[in-house]
Amino acid sequence: MTRTWKEKLSGQIEPELGREIDIFETQLELRRRGTFDEKVFAETRLRRGIYGQRYDNGKRHDGIRTQPLNFPSGDLTKGPETMWDAPGMLRIKIPFGKVTPGQMEVLADVAGEYSHGVLHVTTRQDFQLHYIHIDDTPELMRRLASVGITTREACGNSVRNVTACPLAGICAGESFDVTPYAGALYRFLLGHPDCQDFGRKFKIAFSGCSEDACGLVKMHDLGAIARIRYEGGSQRRGFTLYLGGGLGAVPHQAKLYDDFLPEEELLPTAQAICRVFARLGEKKNRARARIKFLVENLGIDKFRELVREERRILPDDHRWTSYLDEKPAWGETPLHEASATVANDTDSDYGEWRSSNVFSQKQSGYAAAAVTLPLGDLNSYQLRELAKLARRFVGENVRTTVDQNLILRWVPEADLPELYRRLKALGLGEHGASSLLDITSCPGTDTCKLGIAASRGLAAELEGRLRDLNEEDEEVKQLRIKISGCFNSCGQHHLADIGFFGNSRTLDGFKVPHFQVVLGGQWAGNAASFGMPIGAVPTRNIPEVLNRIITAFRNKRQASETFRAFVERAGKKQFRELIEDLMKLPRHATHPELYTDWGDVREFSLGDLGTGECAGEVVSQFQFLMADAEREVFEAQISHEQKQYVEADSLAYQGMVKAARALVKEQLQGISEHPDRVVPEFRARFYDTELFFDPYARGKFGRYLFQRQEQGPVGDNSESVQRLIEEAQLFIDAAHSCSARLREQDMLKN
Repeated sequence: MTRTWKEKLSGQIEPELGREIDIFETQLELRRRGTFDEKVFAETRLRRGIYGQRYDNGKRHDGIRTQPLNFPSGDLTKGPETMWDAPGMLRIKIPFGKVTPGQMEVLADVAGEYSHGVLHVTTRQDFQLHYIHIDDTPELMRRLASVGITTREACGNSVRNVTACPLAGICAGESFDVTPYAGALYRFLLGHPDCQDFGRKFKIAFSGCSEDACGLVKMHDLGAIARIRYEGGSQRRGFTLYLGGGLGAVPHQAKLYDDFLPEEELLPTAQAICRVFARLGEKKNRARARIKFLVENLGIDKFRELVREERRILPDDHRWTSYLDEKPAWGETPLHEASATVANDTDSDYGEWRSSNVFSQKQSGYAAAAVTLPLGDLNSYQLRELAKLARRFVGENVRTTVDQNLILRWVPEADLPELYRRLKALGLGEHGASSLLDITSCPGTDTCKLGIAASRGLAAELEGRLRDLNEEDEEVKQLRIKISGCFNSCGQHHLADIGFFGNSRTLDGFKVPHFQVVLGGQWAGNAASFGMPIGAVPTRNIPEVLNRIITAFRNKRQASETFRAFVERAGKKQFRELIEDLMKLPRHATHPELYTDWGDVREFSLGDLGTGECAGEVVSQFQFLMADAEREVFEAQISHEQKQYVEADSLAYQGMVKAARALVKEQLQGISEHPDRVVPEFRARFYDTELFFDPYARGKFGRYLFQRQEQGPVGDNSESVQRLIEEAQLFIDAAHSCSARLREQDMLKN
């Protein structure tokens, strides 16, 4: 008699996780019967890590080619605008990135049996499986739960995976190992009643030091940096705590909450923060539902006051401090004793791999070896073989990274040559981890419903070209490139030296994939500052954009000058001029190759629309006015760069007004240029009618204009003005999209 996985795994699953899976299985059956509300079910599955992915093209770029995938479609649905039989994504939580060989083997098994055999490491140290049928998810969850892995609250309005530096515990620069604290906070908040009523997601990160980038705490809702304070001649552990950071469409730098929070206060303070967020955070307007907006609205001082009052009235919970006695249990034990380092491997590539992918541990004789995963992917066979390598060299000491790689920890230095040979045989021996050659990319249009441009296709193209380049300049080799398929920054483009995010433009009825170029982000200092966009370029021209920027840095930087310092010295105006000719979009008739995306042979086009002279003139006028709006926003960046914040504020606002007028003028030719006329007409004709609304962001970008109109100048403040400039650019991109949608609708009517 064939047994179900539920029967086979009886007694191997933690009871609470098992109950969660049983509940979801019941909800799934009720949904099939039509007795479970559609919207409620959508949030239900999200909180179990099940995400509706893009299904219209049935393709995924695997780093080499675009792979077609065929899935049937039926009449049932699994949430708004998502077909039941369409492929879905399952996100799997890996707290602080730690994964064991046994877990790796189960992950490999389920990827091969339920998906297309590829596992994707995310920028939050998770694993993702794509092309999952929702009917398979309960038993898939049970198999994961049998080895201590959950998908619970991996998506949805919940506390997402708690991340931490992948070198925690072995880094010479850390104050102390943050692993026990990250693990304890993850366990404490998972399913906690105080974390079930958020308006949006909540992200937490830990870092062992303030200078290196591994934890990226300053871009998180809650970030903790390990700190030791000396009191009465003895050491006391605690954390520098930050609140209200986040990337997304408009990034926010986290604010300092507490310079030193004692370790015993970490869990109750986090609980109090969650309670304040759940009580006062926005619920209706998802565009402003992250805690960064609540901190911004209240101010960090008021928010701190509310949290401390909440902490004062919290009922005691033994879990707040019980984990402190268990800290030694979180420590890692090397599989083998350290031995003397052997001579370099005879393989000519070994030296380069060791130089870029190997990090000496603070424990003498041991090293951590990064496994570079192109596009963050590896297949089932590779992961299964990596599990064998882990058992041979490091035991259970493996972690994922926010760079979408894996790190094998506690490798005896004498074993490094043999480890490299085996990795190379698996196709996982590429050098260049966390460097120019190691590009971070979100899934983009391959699988994400929000993707505008093919971020994975572009990343694969750039990686191939850069490896062929054989760059020798050490400063250039350390540059970081990050790509997002849209403005939401899942690829963390704001933190890169050179970042790109997808958008589109329309010419003569043809949609053209573009990437906005973002320069000068700061990865170091735990995401200390964000880059700014300098212009949108057709995606096919991006390799040349990168070539020009790298060449300029290589040839014109001063001694010991970082890329960020170089960008600040040269000025964004100079970089804009460097790429301006590449921003121009020729006609489809002369350059049809620009109208396709990387890794996708399909043309981004509605076909020959046959627009007449009248329509063409209107489009031309719109484009002319939009170009003027974009100029204003770029000049705002220059003024901001020169610390002329009042001027930058005014220019960014003018840019939004001009973009709004460009839209209004297509309906009302005689509209004046004065904001008091433009903004009400824009609101009435495009916002109130929802013509301006993005299919997913809804009216978010329109509200940027209204907020600045109603509240006036944001003030002589660098961060606030920078945020306004970001908002202005997003408003302009949304105006382009709005115009394109309206023209498409007109053609369909005719």
